[in-house]
Amino acid sequence: MRYLSALFFSLLLASCLKNSSGSVEDFREGRFKTILEDNEAVSVAVRNDSLQIETYEQVTDTFLIRWLDPFEYVLRKKNPKTLLDSTDFHVKITRISGGSYEFKAFYSGSNFQQKGTAYKID
Repeated sequence: MRYLSALFFSLLLASCLKNSSGSVEDFREGRFKTILEDNEAVSVAVRNDSLQIETYEQVTDTFLIRWLDPFEYVLRKKNPKTLLDSTDFHVKITRISGGSYEFKAFYSGSNFQQKGTAYKID
């Protein structure tokens, strides 16, 4: 089973690399506009390697970033006010295309999932 999991992860990583026309490293830092697939909600974020400041519907939040690998990172609010705020939010980059990437995101321990596209604007 362990070998099957390793094979699956390797194929997933290879498919991400195969679809890329840019470098995943280009998205670790910068300014981004994110559009969610299901409701077309838009947010704008400024990110460095360990911090993301995001504005959504005129509310600004600061998140700590922990990179798990080049294609996956975890966000957690810097100053959580609720239990949900202190729950890790995993983001997996699934496809890179020029100045944008597609992603799937979910809260730890939840079936809730979002899909969207992030566009690098700076």
